[in-house]
Amino acid sequence: MIVRIGMAPTASPLGPQTPAALALGLEREGFDSLWVSERVTGPALDPVVTLAYAAALTSRIKIGTAVLTLPGRSPAVLAGQLASLDVLCGGRLLPAFGLGQRHAGEQQAFGVRREERAAIFEEALPLLRRFWAGEEVTHDGPRFRYEGLRVLPQPAARGFDVWMGGTSEAELRRTGRLADGWLASFITPAEGERGRAAVQEAAAGAGREIEEEHFGAVVPYRRGPLSAQARDRFDRVRRRVSGPAPLNDVAPDLDGLEAHLKRLVEAGLSKFVLMPLSPPGDWDAELGDVRDAALHLQARR
Repeated sequence: MIVRIGMAPTASPLGPQTPAALALGLEREGFDSLWVSERVTGPALDPVVTLAYAAALTSRIKIGTAVLTLPGRSPAVLAGQLASLDVLCGGRLLPAFGLGQRHAGEQQAFGVRREERAAIFEEALPLLRRFWAGEEVTHDGPRFRYEGLRVLPQPAARGFDVWMGGTSEAELRRTGRLADGWLASFITPAEGERGRAAVQEAAAGAGREIEEEHFGAVVPYRRGPLSAQARDRFDRVRRRVSGPAPLNDVAPDLDGLEAHLKRLVEAGLSKFVLMPLSPPGDWDAELGDVRDAALHLQARR
């Protein structure tokens, strides 16, 4: 199993210096990838714009969305947008999709009611794959209608390995039926093991197979005691995932990060997106410390 380690910025207001310092530092230190999240009504920068900026500064690291909201977007327009970014960055884009935040403001922004999201997602994702394959798409569905529509450009590899997030039973089953990989967030090793097994079971039931190295997690970490703001954010995210859990089982201190990642590897996960719970004052120093703490795990096991 090959372990890959990337990083994501803390969910806080970002100026242009943060994605620049993070992207250049990840490339310099030998990390695998840069990932950004989406929150239209929050402090995060637009993920596609941010990744385009980061791609222009780098030549090696992969760039990914963790995760991009699909319901509320036109599959045809999104297919062309992501393919364009992939062509410009030389095939380094890793798209991961989700239903969107469970937040009334986010659902208003995307024009999608909460109860509609899953059905829209299941109609849209196969359409994206068809557009990326270069098909002339004819489709008459409940939400989208196309007649002989072809979208250009195509991605560098004429398609993507599409990853999905989520930890509910429905989300895990959907991942197994539709996705090429699973990227969970803020999970314990035990939850990672159960989720991986559920995704594999759903994939087998659909006559599909997901590669064993296509299971990963967004892993928060901390440096000493959390601020009240960081602890509140951690608690809110955990409530959305599956409920309370010991802090060390989800967000280890930097000194415990290596041992935590090893537990996740034992649970069958191998792709990791590390995220500091509190925004670093100096990204160059932060990346050097994380490199020393965990990057030696990024090798064939």
